[in-house]
Amino acid sequence: MANLLVIDTATEACSVALQYQDQLFTRSKIAPREHGELILPMVDDVLSEAGIKLTQLDAIVYGQGPGAFTGLRICISVVQGLAFGAELPVIGVSSLQAMAQAAHDRLGADNVLAAIDARMGEVYWGQYESDANGLMQLVGQEAVCPPNLVTVSKPDSSKIYRAVGTGWQTYAKELSETINLPTVIEKEPLYPFAEAMLPIASVQFKQGRAISAEQALPVYLRDNVAKKAKAKS
Repeated sequence: MANLLVIDTATEACSVALQYQDQLFTRSKIAPREHGELILPMVDDVLSEAGIKLTQLDAIVYGQGPGAFTGLRICISVVQGLAFGAELPVIGVSSLQAMAQAAHDRLGADNVLAAIDARMGEVYWGQYESDANGLMQLVGQEAVCPPNLVTVSKPDSSKIYRAVGTGWQTYAKELSETINLPTVIEKEPLYPFAEAMLPIASVQFKQGRAISAEQALPVYLRDNVAKKAKAKS
């Protein structure tokens, strides 16, 4: 098993997870405006609890988004700084996939519709299903769009879809009417905590998909946000 440190600040949740020699150490807090202050102390905490240094790890994993722009920039800068200093490769994991993995691991869901409130009347959207190894795999493509334009690939009314994420808390009516499929909507938002990224990142590491720190990039999905902001000014 790879020794991995995971850092995520893509949403309201700020979280860190350390997988070291079959042991798991975690820290997390729902604090949308405190990521910059919390994340490095959280990293120090899990490393101290495990009694190791960064250089004893195999890679650093980061929540690549989609999510809050400021949170993603904080995550990338912290991960690159740590990875450069320790000469470690990095691995990016989708925030939507992490939410789906958490739904599988915690709730036993095999078919997940993950939606993050993207503001501006839109959601970040991803459909996932479990493979034979219990890893949630993307079906179709991740997207950012108004809730009435989301799509489900190969919709199957015989399946029950687990609906997770802040997008469902904000647009439950619109999303439910649009997909028109059997769904169980979580009452509380499920965030992409770092711990849920570990099984995904472990497979990527084993497959040799780790990259150099300078290649770490956020996935915004929304490429035209700067144009919209400029148009309003």
